[in-house]
Formats: sequence, C-alpha cells, structure tokens
Amino acid sequence: MAVTMGSGEFTYEVVLDWAKLPEGWKFIDVCGLNVDSKDNVYVFNRGPHPMMVFDRNGNMLRSWGEGVFSRPHGVTPGPDGTIWCADDGDHTVRQCTPEGVVLRTIGTPGKPAPYMSGQPFNRPTQVAFSPSGEIYVSDGYGNARVHKYAPDGKLMFSWGAPGIGPGEFNIVHAICTDTDGNVYVADRESHRVQIFDGKGKYLGQWNYVHRPCGLYLHQKGPRPLAFVGELGPSLPVNINIPNIGPRVSILDMKGKVLARLGEKLLGEAPDQFVAPHAIAVDSRGDIYVGEVAWTFWGRNQNPPKEPRTLRKLVKKG
Repeated sequence: MAVTMGSGEFTYEVVLDWAKLPEGWKFIDVCGLNVDSKDNVYVFNRGPHPMMVFDRNGNMLRSWGEGVFSRPHGVTPGPDGTIWCADDGDHTVRQCTPEGVVLRTIGTPGKPAPYMSGQPFNRPTQVAFSPSGEIYVSDGYGNARVHKYAPDGKLMFSWGAPGIGPGEFNIVHAICTDTDGNVYVADRESHRVQIFDGKGKYLGQWNYVHRPCGLYLHQKGPRPLAFVGELGPSLPVNINIPNIGPRVSILDMKGKVLARLGEKLLGEAPDQFVAPHAIAVDSRGDIYVGEVAWTFWGRNQNPPKEPRTLRKLVKKG
C-alpha cells in the first residue's frame, strides 16, 4: 500500500528506493541536492562517490568527485549549466562541468579564513545566482556572511555578522534567489529565513520554521513556492516534543505555511524524517529530500544499520 504525506493539493506519495544504485554503493549523508534544466538530479553526499547524477526516474547517469571533495555540503546548477559545489571541509567553492571536470575554484583549499572574520571562506555551505549571473555564497559554519561575486569570480562585497538581529546570522546554512533578484538565506539556528535585495539590504524574514537547513524556491508554474527542510530538536530536554520537526514545510512567497510534511517525531517510518538537510523540486513538482541521518544517528545510541538518506515525494493529482 502506498504511503502518502500531506493533504489536498499538497499530497505526495513517498518513494523510498527511487535512486537505482550500483550493487554495493550507498549514500552517506545526502547533504546537497539540486535539479538541472532537464530534471536530472544531482545528489551530493559524503560517501566514496561524492556526486551521483540520476534522471528523474532514478536511473544513474554518472558519478564523479572522488578524491576532490573534503566534506560536501551544497550543490547548485549555474545559469550556464555548470555545477557549483560548496565544500565546507575544504573551505572552497568549485565550478564543475556536468561531468565533473573542475573549471574554477574560489577559496584556498584547506585554508580557512579566520573564524568569524567575515573574510571568505570558513566552511561555506551553498551557492546561488542572481538573474544577471552574479554569484552568492553562504558562509557558513565558521562565518556569518553572504559574499557576492561578479560572474568572473571577483569579490564585490559581503554582508552579515554574528547575531540574531536583522541581517545577522547564526549558521548561514542555505541560500537561493528569486526571479526579481531577491536573496533568501536559511539562518538555521535563528529559526528563520531572511530576505535581502541584491545589495544586501534587509527586506524581511519568514518565521515559523524550525532550524531550516534545506531551502528551495520553485518558481515554475502559476504559483511560486518555497520548500524548507527543517531539522528537529536535538537537546535531551526537547528531543521528544512533537510538531517542531524534523519535517518539510511548503510556504508561499509571503512566508505563509501552506503544508507540513512529516510532522511526527523523528523516525525511520516512510512518513517520518530524521534530519532533512537538502531539498530540491523538479519541473513536475516532485520533491527530493536528502538527509544527514548518518551524522545524526552517529551522535545517538542504537542507530539503524543503514540509515535512510534520500527519498522522492511524488506529487499526486
């Protein structure tokens, strides 16, 4: 019997074994996900094959990145079809061909900027693009900044500082842009998504999200939507509180919550999540969710033998 999440127009069938992996292969912490213009899905994970590429039916097209990445985090297709990978362990952002050839590296491999210095990079997390091709980098775990680069890779300016006020950050975890050039930043430990214009001016924020990790703007179709992968609580005092994640939330572009998927407590049931870290949506509205379940369960007793790290949610109707 099919398992579904959500209700009404936001009803999805859960597909657990969507990705057809070669024998003996597995995902270790799917930390980055994205789709290209052909609905090919780029799965960035921390296993021996960092980047795996699938068609929308789950057939593997290729893999690459072996020996290149230190600790994968975010992946984003560029406007020219190249693939941009944020490596928070190596403190770099790499521009690659769809086949994995490294074309450009921003940052110095293995050499982080001083902690919270505001200088690029200290554990960057993701890349996004303006409508005219400028490059935004969220930075990240060891910084509290957003950096904006010209298309040629020259740093234009940065904004942000540690804190919880407007324009301040407490783990800059994900970044994306809309067609008007506004910038959306998942400020994870402040439980919000902050919104800026292309010059870094604070415009507002979305609340009512719990530790937002994955952030994806789906702007195809009659109504733009935002999809947020939310981590659940992690402290012993609140880890069993229901209705605060882990889950996937669907918002309109004013920040109104339209649906929650996986509102139960964390778990390995098909309609539960453990640690949604990355999220992407294809042209048909199907959702791909990547989880860092190996990291999560590694910090807890009695982990599953093979934690689930990737699933597809197929839109119904």
